[in-house]
Amino acid sequence: MKERITITLDSDLIGQIDKRIDGSIIKNRSQQIEDLLTKSLGADRPEKAVILVGGKGIRLRPLTYKMPKCMLTIQDKTITEHLFDLLKKYGIRDVILSVGYLKEKVKDHFDDGTKFGVNISYLEEDDPLGTAGPLKLAKNILKESFIVTNGDELKDINIPQMFRLHKRKDALATIALTTVTDPSQYGVAKLSGSRILEFVEKPKAEDASSNLINAGFYILEPEVLDMIPDGISMLEKDIFPKLAEQGRLRGFPFAGQWFDIGNIERYESAKKKWSGINPYGESE
Repeated sequence: MKERITITLDSDLIGQIDKRIDGSIIKNRSQQIEDLLTKSLGADRPEKAVILVGGKGIRLRPLTYKMPKCMLTIQDKTITEHLFDLLKKYGIRDVILSVGYLKEKVKDHFDDGTKFGVNISYLEEDDPLGTAGPLKLAKNILKESFIVTNGDELKDINIPQMFRLHKRKDALATIALTTVTDPSQYGVAKLSGSRILEFVEKPKAEDASSNLINAGFYILEPEVLDMIPDGISMLEKDIFPKLAEQGRLRGFPFAGQWFDIGNIERYESAKKKWSGINPYGESE
């Protein structure tokens, strides 16, 4: 809930504030002042992230017969470590790994996260629970805005910018959207401004409403956990359509790198093209 206040500032300071208004993410003076205060107070990003690494990686066989796909390597790092790098770049170090297939190998490798510069805890699936089901297991620890990311994609997203949009629009869920040349293999977002009206699953290229697809990276509010049924459930099919109907689902298009590594061909492409993330680089 926002409250209106009146402040008095030096004209030179106001000029500096106005220079930062980009007309896109920051549209007015009030938003820029809020943005500066949020950064200075360290409240411009979620504190926790859930990485979904429980899948069997069937399309990556034979590589995944004895190796969980989250531990496949690109440029001498596991796929999961590249996701750690994205989170660490923005100061997010509390990570929850949702594990299932070959989970003991994952736990033995990553342990408590100390050697990777993060703090890791685990959600353990005895049976597959989908992309939403595991989150219900963490209801007692996900009390504030949190990140969920698929574990089989590489991505470079400005998390603070995405979080600002999420909060400004009072969303219950915000989905990172990336642009692809051929959207016919993905779920395509139909937008009104930043509001997601619906996802059209694998449309013909000529029928696609946009080239923006779900990039498998979300910011969610704890209220979403109450919408998740027991057992197996999917964010994409069981939760997001309901939020879209309520007008509480937003999209954040981003221009950074994104690679889907869900099959052998895409994995090989990512190994050649992914340029990595400097976890200690500039956060903005």
